[in-house]
Amino acid sequence: MYSPVNFTLRSGRVLVNSPVFIPAGHLSRIHTLPGSFVLVPPWRRSDQDGDCNAKWRRSQSTAATTASTAPVNVRGETIMNVFDRKTKAIQRDRAAIAADVAVYDYVKKEIGYRVADRVKDVSRKFQVALDIGCNRGFIAPHIYSDMVGKLHQMELSRQLLDQSQTSPEVETVKIHADEEDGLPFAPNSLDLVVSNLSLHWVNNLPGLFRRIHECLKPDGCFIASMFGGETLFELRCSLQLAESEREGGFAAHISPFTSIRDLGNLMNRAGFNLLTLDVDELVISYPTIFELMWDLKGMGENNAAWSRKVG
Repeated sequence: MYSPVNFTLRSGRVLVNSPVFIPAGHLSRIHTLPGSFVLVPPWRRSDQDGDCNAKWRRSQSTAATTASTAPVNVRGETIMNVFDRKTKAIQRDRAAIAADVAVYDYVKKEIGYRVADRVKDVSRKFQVALDIGCNRGFIAPHIYSDMVGKLHQMELSRQLLDQSQTSPEVETVKIHADEEDGLPFAPNSLDLVVSNLSLHWVNNLPGLFRRIHECLKPDGCFIASMFGGETLFELRCSLQLAESEREGGFAAHISPFTSIRDLGNLMNRAGFNLLTLDVDELVISYPTIFELMWDLKGMGENNAAWSRKVG
């Protein structure tokens, strides 16, 4: 018998007090609190099923990483080398080919809707837009012709890109590429760049921010969300305590996340101004640690850090 454990999956957020989008038939009940949203998966039917909580925070701009360092670029800045991008591509491909892949979309669907809602809040039409790390297309279905003229979807995983949903009204072009290798766009060619829960796997986040800034027109807009801060804090602590007790030490099981304070500094250094960084918390209840880890795998959010324990 397993004792209930508290898990906090925290990250940053883009929208504050926005409408809650619930995938039809997926959640058994929902309870909304000021500044937070509680989503209950279908297998969580009663309060007696356990009290393992998972809090997801999102940052409306983005979030960087804090871990091991690597080479220094021409600007004299240290380039982060935390994540194995090939492993992350494999993890996403495996998640995409699963028969029940749609079951695990509930978090990214929710946040993708809010990113699109923030785009709609801007009182202008963006002629050319780019969705970095589009996954299975959680922003595009909410993009309409009065918001965007042409949308490009860019994704590391070919399997996810093939399944990506497109806009019902806007011409959509799919690009299979890794954002770490650069953006296939000329300077001052984009009016809008969006991203939904993908940038937290990027190693050279400052470099990507600079490339986004270069590709955007002078009056362009960058709106993104990513996990950050203390995401999966309880899970991290629980695994460390358990492994320390059993093996006398512990390995890294949770990928590192950035804080919103570091995020603002990175974006300022990249040249962005008029920043708006919002933090919110999504609380999802899981009966035990196993359902949580199964969902993370189904989302393609497995640990891909070079320092992860293998075997």
